[in-house]
Parts: sequence; structure tokens; C-alpha cells
Amino acid sequence: MIDKELLDILACPETKEPVHLAEAEMLTALNDRIERGEVKNRAGKTVEAKIDGGLVREDGAYLYPIEDEIPIMLIDEAIPLK
Repeated sequence: MIDKELLDILACPETKEPVHLAEAEMLTALNDRIERGEVKNRAGKTVEAKIDGGLVREDGAYLYPIEDEIPIMLIDEAIPLK
């Protein structure tokens, strides 16, 4: 789980919008799509590993994955949600 103080200062590296933790239902649906090979990150690479957490940009357009409790705040690693 991400520390609340860290979450408060994290922002999208592209737009500087705030981010919030992804809800369990969103992660379940996303992992189902990952399992079917339907998810690509912004770099166009197919996401192969299921994710156990993510930070969603305020506008809901992208999710930044969390790996080993570390948010991956790289634009190319973001997963489009819309």
C-alpha cells in the first residue's frame, strides 16, 4: 500500500493532474483484459504481467501501475483506460 503522504504529492508526469488509487473492481477488470492480451501501454507494448495496484489520473484516462509497492510514473508505462 502506498503511503498517504506520498500519494498526496504524486501527480501525472504529463499533465501534473493528481492521481488516486485504483479501485479493486477496476483492477480486476483490467487484469482480466491483460490475461486475454488486450492491454497495451502508451508505448504500444502489450502488458503481460497482472497488476496488483495502480494510480489513476484524475481525468480517468490513464493508470500508472504499482509494482512491488513502487508507483511506475513513466508516461510510456501508463495504461490507457478510455
